[in-house]
Amino acid sequence: MIELDADDFDDLVAQEIDLLPAEMVVGLDNVIFIVEDRPEDGSLDLLGLYDGLALTERDRYGSGELPDRIIVYREPHLLSCDTLGELRDEVHTTLVHEIAHFYGIDDERLHELGWA
Repeated sequence: MIELDADDFDDLVAQEIDLLPAEMVVGLDNVIFIVEDRPEDGSLDLLGLYDGLALTERDRYGSGELPDRIIVYREPHLLSCDTLGELRDEVHTTLVHEIAHFYGIDDERLHELGWA
């Protein structure tokens, strides 16, 4: 387990978002990134969550829609990593995984691609 306070973890997540390929993030229309300590149910086994409607399931998307959310959970990440390098890698993988859900890529395909 690694120790990192909420502000430092927020900074780490922001840095990892900045490192994502432009092709991956350019299409993220009306999506916000949020960091929370843990999921609402208190579990510590979920690292991230995409809360929204995948592009492949939308018939239209107009103005006035609430933003989709990509949530990164701090405590489960800290519990699953022993070094800062591992934490950065795991946050990166979580971001890619949840962004993929925005684009309509399911968990089965993510497993095939090595991102789950």
